Amino acid sequence: MNKIRVLVVDDSAVVRKVFTEELSKEKDIEIAGTAPDPYIARDKIVRLKPDVITLDIEMPRMDGITFLKKLMKYYPIPVIIVSSLTQRGTKLAYEALSSGALEVISKPYASYSVGDMSIQLADKIRAVAGVEVKSMEPNKKGGAVLKKADLSSRALSATTNKIIAIGASTGGTEALRTVLESMPPNSPGILVVQHMPAMFTTSFAERLDKLCEVTVKEAEDGDIVSNGKVLIAPGNYHMLLRRSGARYYARVKNGPMVHHQRPAVDVLFNSVADYAGSNALGIILTGMGSDGAAGLLKMRKAKAKTIAQDEKSCVVFGMPKEAIEKGAAERTVSLENIAQTALNMI
Repeated sequence: MNKIRVLVVDDSAVVRKVFTEELSKEKDIEIAGTAPDPYIARDKIVRLKPDVITLDIEMPRMDGITFLKKLMKYYPIPVIIVSSLTQRGTKLAYEALSSGALEVISKPYASYSVGDMSIQLADKIRAVAGVEVKSMEPNKKGGAVLKKADLSSRALSATTNKIIAIGASTGGTEALRTVLESMPPNSPGILVVQHMPAMFTTSFAERLDKLCEVTVKEAEDGDIVSNGKVLIAPGNYHMLLRRSGARYYARVKNGPMVHHQRPAVDVLFNSVADYAGSNALGIILTGMGSDGAAGLLKMRKAKAKTIAQDEKSCVVFGMPKEAIEKGAAERTVSLENIAQTALNMI
């Protein structure tokens, strides 16, 4: 069995030691080397040719974002960002995702143990290993100009009480940006679960709000779901749809992890099937694992419309593939066409 070779880049000797010890326990992962800064990392990448890099953001001599942009331009390779839970750290982590990184993970903290971290990190390494990362210039103001989707005259009169639920994981931050930037300001209310650590979703929602015509915010318990509004599930909390009379609202709550995730897509999709049924549309985007497949199938059985992102446009085809194989996806659509397809279907 060929092991996945990982280069750990972090200025903290403690972090390098912990990652090396924890990842070395995995039978299919090998630490190819470590580096305390980007200059040493650059030489080791050329010499060791790792399959995946874990990269700290705030480092001496050259910061992680600058290094990442150079890497994506000249030597594209799967990168997982390792960041601290500071306001600056979370904003930089989202900038890194926009600049070509595929995943982000938190450094261990009080309620997030080394064991939890190592399990998630190993899963993310497996997910991104082998992903073809295309050479890219640094992102400029959120990327390319996208064609705006529009609601048909039929849909315009029928958007009341309509719900769109979206689930994503690896590669999902940029996929969500593509979908949500294409949505018109009068689109149905949208609920989003993106696998992302606690606190990172705040910066993610703020960034999307600046880029999109719809209003985007991190969900709070009791938020009303309404036309033109997008609610992002906060990291480390599940988000569910509930109904009171004619109004839908979001429930944000703690609870056990589902598919090793909190928030979990299945938790959202199951609640949308129960409370919105045929008034809903579910979308499953790029991501590792099977989270969302069962929930999307439940939505389809409840007469909701359902869409899966196609393999060609996915960073990781795991979640959409599972949904398609279960018969949960009514349509399989390329990323750039998902917004318009959804508005035509709902």
